[in-house]
Amino acid sequence: MISIVIISKDEATLEGTLTDVIHQRGSLGESVEIVVVDASDGRLDDIRMRHETEVRWVQFVRPRGVRVSIPHQRNAGVRAALGEVIVFTDAGCQPERGWLAELVAPLLRDEHVTAGLTLAAPGSTGLYDRAARQAVQSRYLTEAATINLAFRRAAYDAIGGFDEDFAYGSDVDFTWRLTDAGFKIRSVPSAVVRHDWGGRRRQLRRSYAYGKARMRLLKKHRPRLLRVLREDPVVVVYPVFLLGLPFTVLLFFLGLPLVLFSPLSPALLLVPAWRNRSNGAVRVLADHLVYGLGVLAELVIR
Repeated sequence: MISIVIISKDEATLEGTLTDVIHQRGSLGESVEIVVVDASDGRLDDIRMRHETEVRWVQFVRPRGVRVSIPHQRNAGVRAALGEVIVFTDAGCQPERGWLAELVAPLLRDEHVTAGLTLAAPGSTGLYDRAARQAVQSRYLTEAATINLAFRRAAYDAIGGFDEDFAYGSDVDFTWRLTDAGFKIRSVPSAVVRHDWGGRRRQLRRSYAYGKARMRLLKKHRPRLLRVLREDPVVVVYPVFLLGLPFTVLLFFLGLPLVLFSPLSPALLLVPAWRNRSNGAVRVLADHLVYGLGVLAELVIR
């Protein structure tokens, strides 16, 4: 059996996701179940009742003292699932035609983990589309998000599931631990999910949370710090830039021309701005700078 697990909290967009997923289930016969782990305290009961014959609904109660319960919900979904193959996507996602069949096909052969391609929904901010398309060109990935992920239960059991000490970033931690344990994440570019990332304000809040999560991930997986400048330079470059910005501005107002050659010079932002001009240079720079603030916040707070 294949179990599709969807976690949700107060997201009315779950309706459209369920409609799409139910439609795709037919391509694999009756060996597919859909499990929704809902932390909405009954506020999505109208959706639940419309799909009660097609979806198994798990009412999730957030543990005391936990603000963001994403990894708890994911673990609850796997515990409730009956399948040997677990598929994850999120409320609000729009799987394209053939997504489910494409994503699980390698698992039904000899792979243990698969990840599809996630792109912005029409009309949504597609800051990550370019990077996502580039990443899935590799046969195997170094990390993946649960928004478009599938795995055999044996792989999940081998590493003990999702780390519930995380808020955001638990999916990357999960896939890092999978690869550290010897499992490979097979890239499936043909398994496409569309997602509405929201407006600019929501995107900036997300970038801040992702920056904090990334730093916490690196503090847990310390050997990766040795490779971070090569593999994930944004984690280093933008926080260092922000730390040096007051000094650089001071030099600028003092009229020192060497500021343009400083490694902390604002002029260096022209490079990533030009490279990301198709996504909106200002938007990308703002996203990266807020991400850098999140990295610094995690370093200071903890």
